[in-house]
Amino acid sequence: MKTFETNRLFLTPTTAEDAALILEVFNSPKWLEFIGDRKLNSIEDAEVYIETKIVPSIQKNGFGNFTVTRKFDDAKIGFCGLYDREGLEGIDIGFAFLPKYENKGYGFESANTLKEAAFTDFNLTEISAITSEKNTGSQKLLMKLGLKFEKKIKLTDDTEEVLLYKLAL
Repeated sequence: MKTFETNRLFLTPTTAEDAALILEVFNSPKWLEFIGDRKLNSIEDAEVYIETKIVPSIQKNGFGNFTVTRKFDDAKIGFCGLYDREGLEGIDIGFAFLPKYENKGYGFESANTLKEAAFTDFNLTEISAITSEKNTGSQKLLMKLGLKFEKKIKLTDDTEEVLLYKLAL
């Protein structure tokens, strides 16, 4: 799978070596509020999640979840990716960062790089994104990336409505 580089960041395919970061991000307050509890309570849980959810997606699609690392200090700061989500038509762009790295432009920098890669490297003609109606920070970033709000949707019968954004070539 490809890796990507920006002025300040490296985006590399997520592996079992990123289990501690997965555990921390997935249990951060905003993740729990806006995305939900994935029941990852240990490094082992995170390793299983990576091996059963992340790695198969990368192998199947050639893209998936990328670990975002700062160049100047090698700090792993979060994730950005292109996802083939169950219940969602098309490929979804998503991002999540540790709280101390939010509001520093890393989300835009990494997501914009993957947005461009979606169209040039992965030959997609459209990307989507979903977010909670309460997650105004995510909504602002999606609009800055050029995605437009389309409608409210439910991914499954038992989930709350989310906002669907799209961008087509």
